[in-house]
Amino acid sequence: MTLLRSALDTSAADFAANRDAMLAKLAELDAEHAKALAGGGPKYVERHRGRGKLLARERVELLLDPDSPFLELSPLAAWGSEYPVGASVVTGIGVVEGVECVVIANDPTVRGGASNPWTGRKTVRAMDIAWENRLPVINLVESGGADLPSQKEIFIPGGRLFRDLTRFSAAGIPTVALVFGNSTAGGAYVPGMSDHVVMVKERSKVFLGGPPLVEMATGERSDDESLGGAEMHARTSGLADHLAADEHDAIRIGRRIVARLNRRKAGPEPAAAPADPRYDPEELLGVVPGDLKVPFDPREVIARVVDGSDFDEFKPAYGPSLVTGWAALHGHPVGVLANAQGVLFSAESQKAAQFIQLANSSATPLVFLHNTTGYMVGRDYEQGGIVKHGAMMINAVSNSRVPHLSVLMGASYGAGHYGMCGRAYDPRFLFSWPSAKSAVMGPQQLAGVLSIVARQSAEAKGRPYDEEQDAAMRAAVEEQIEAESLPMFLSGRIYDDGVIDPRDTRTVLGLCLSAVHNAPVEGADGFGVFRM
Repeated sequence: MTLLRSALDTSAADFAANRDAMLAKLAELDAEHAKALAGGGPKYVERHRGRGKLLARERVELLLDPDSPFLELSPLAAWGSEYPVGASVVTGIGVVEGVECVVIANDPTVRGGASNPWTGRKTVRAMDIAWENRLPVINLVESGGADLPSQKEIFIPGGRLFRDLTRFSAAGIPTVALVFGNSTAGGAYVPGMSDHVVMVKERSKVFLGGPPLVEMATGERSDDESLGGAEMHARTSGLADHLAADEHDAIRIGRRIVARLNRRKAGPEPAAAPADPRYDPEELLGVVPGDLKVPFDPREVIARVVDGSDFDEFKPAYGPSLVTGWAALHGHPVGVLANAQGVLFSAESQKAAQFIQLANSSATPLVFLHNTTGYMVGRDYEQGGIVKHGAMMINAVSNSRVPHLSVLMGASYGAGHYGMCGRAYDPRFLFSWPSAKSAVMGPQQLAGVLSIVARQSAEAKGRPYDEEQDAAMRAAVEEQIEAESLPMFLSGRIYDDGVIDPRDTRTVLGLCLSAVHNAPVEGADGFGVFRM
């Protein structure tokens, strides 16, 4: 039998403590998500409604198939910055007429939907996901263009969005623009470069330069409607393919466009009917200790995520600090790599490299469950080849072509973050639990390294070392690195695709696997040179 057997004691005091700590973190997360949901705040929400308009998330909900899920992406974008949480745009993956699509919706209650630097980064991430997984893109447009005071950070990278729309079209990935209000300046190119365009009568305004700019540039005086109104574009310029009577009609037309796309998934269907795990996902709240220095068994997570808690472990007696094995998730075959004791040694690195090669030979997607402090250091380990073995694992991850999905459960430090397919290694999706932390190294280790270097420098120069100043430096560095390691900080910078409730892990991964199978699933033909 390959069924995992849980050893988790849900009546134990440490389980209760872990659960309470996780619930407290989830409460903090909910409070931050609420800021994104609030948009520009009550004043601007009411002003928008007073104009008879739908809010961004209401448009998304009406667009999607009834009772279908919406996997929102990067909801905490811009957290900790001078810009509002959420970055004035809603992005995610949803089902429209049975077709999985990436949806990008401007939030006009935040500075009229103007794009700030984080809006661009969040939108680029959503477009990358659509490109990698061959998902149609639907833009729900109402934006005044760039947030002009921050134009220096928007102008150059922002041009990529328009380029990407044309690349999508050339690659046969459909793009649809539903224009609900202003789409001005650079924003005019969103409908201009989309395959299908719907505009709303007396509402949509699409022009490169509005009346004030036109008058300044040419001396010509124009009104909004003749310069860029929906009827003008439907009857004169030809930019609008469809003229909608109102917002609901625009969404109806958009759904009909998607229904006529004749889309078929290029990847394989699920190999088997999904089976619920044998253990309650609610118990995931108590798995991860509040202190990440305390190890936990990732098999307890796997048992509550994969189909039927059925897991064929690969090399269980070799490199035990990394659990590898085969399972199914919502019917899709997957390979799982999960950190067990935090540190990656040479054996774990070699085991991972072989496992990744096997997954590529069978075109099986990989799921990485992070809880690693990095690769082991020390004289014996260096002499034993930890550099070349760690490089072997990173080589395998870098050149693997099957889809990678990553979840940061606990620690994800240093090169271990890279070897476990962190953001820099382009996993198709990466999510964090509220318990996760990620940085070059732990706060105490980083502060300690700086202290040792400073002490050695003082000794080399024959100067006395100020212990009081050293203690203050270490405390300040530890506080800074701790703050910069937290999941909301990392998610705010779009280093993940969202911070999720551990109980939702199976559902989120299932949605991601369904999305990645819109594209062909193929393994790598080669991996370059492995140092043996």
